Amino acid sequence: MARSRPSNWPKTLTAALALTLAATACGNQPAGVDEDTVTVGMLHSLSGTMAISEVTVRDSVQLAIDEINAEGGVLGRQIEPVLEDGASDEATFTERAQKLLQSDDAVAVFGGWTSASRKAMLPVFERNNGLLFYPVQYEGLEASDNIVYTGATTNQQIIPALDYLREQGHTSLYLVGSDYVFPRTANQIITAYAQAHDMQITAEEYTPLGHTEYSTITNDIARTTPDAVFNTLNGDSNVSFFQQLRSAGVTAQDVPVLSVSVAEEEVEGVGTDNIAGHLTAWNYYQTVDNDANTGFVEAFTDTYGADRVTSDPMQSAYNGVYLWKAAVEAADSFEVDQVRAALDGISIDAPEGPITVDGQTQHVVKTARIGQVNDEGLIDEIWTSPEPITPDPYLEGYDWAENLTG
Repeated sequence: MARSRPSNWPKTLTAALALTLAATACGNQPAGVDEDTVTVGMLHSLSGTMAISEVTVRDSVQLAIDEINAEGGVLGRQIEPVLEDGASDEATFTERAQKLLQSDDAVAVFGGWTSASRKAMLPVFERNNGLLFYPVQYEGLEASDNIVYTGATTNQQIIPALDYLREQGHTSLYLVGSDYVFPRTANQIITAYAQAHDMQITAEEYTPLGHTEYSTITNDIARTTPDAVFNTLNGDSNVSFFQQLRSAGVTAQDVPVLSVSVAEEEVEGVGTDNIAGHLTAWNYYQTVDNDANTGFVEAFTDTYGADRVTSDPMQSAYNGVYLWKAAVEAADSFEVDQVRAALDGISIDAPEGPITVDGQTQHVVKTARIGQVNDEGLIDEIWTSPEPITPDPYLEGYDWAENLTG
């Protein structure tokens, strides 16, 4: 299946050189770099419906920056972040991204959450030859050489989740999601998978971001009792959904809900009593047992409080800063084209385990994990992929996905 690349991929050498020369300061370095500092952008929803998820991502990016600065910075320069609020609004993300690249001369930007925000920002980064490190799992069917996707693509999260549900004997699925790009495309993929594997989709319901009235949907779930619910709701809508599902008398034992956008931070907001026993699909949980994660969790709680939790998007964002640092040092340059070239094959020991950038797609090789929310509000790993999964954002390795469109 042919890939649907952005129309200006790849950048021509002439255009890249023109952008580089226009931005040059301090030798061969971009305008955001001087003798002592380098400017990066942080772009997250600090207000609005997505703040429940994105504020904590901001904190993990800041933690990585502070750690790197304490160790001497990058190429002898301290990282100076410029923080902007995307305000849970795609137009605001677009405007703020343009400011960070054009006015602040950020050599890299870390942020975004919803696919709507990412797709809104993508043309800005391509026009300005900027570099966005995007930290959240998403629906795939995209690749841009101006985005580094440090979260999971579909074959590293949604397909393993479906494989797990099928292995558990769940053959009828009720789909509920927020009404924007990620849930609709994810459900298109889920439906194609179901058709190829003799599974039934019993319903497909969407609500706007920030929606709070779920009694009609939760009562329908209670009445129809599907084998499982596949949940692609985002943000604080999950609070209302799980509270009202419990009020409708549906338990995790009756109808397990598998969520792909509910991590430890959202569990706390939802309330453990409302979500304990339900399932999640990610690549990282706070309970992952390795030295890198022990250090990450300790550093995060030491900095932000013992009651704070870590999550997959947080550590993917944290990883993004370290991947950028490693690529800058490999390239001996902050210039985007050189950093991009150096990213191919870059590996770090991340909290989720060793990860490597696949240069062809600018996604990361990752291990898939299914988790179950426990009574303490953390997520226990109950299934792990046998080996790290190479990213396949266009699902070229799956015959049943050949007619999908982004």
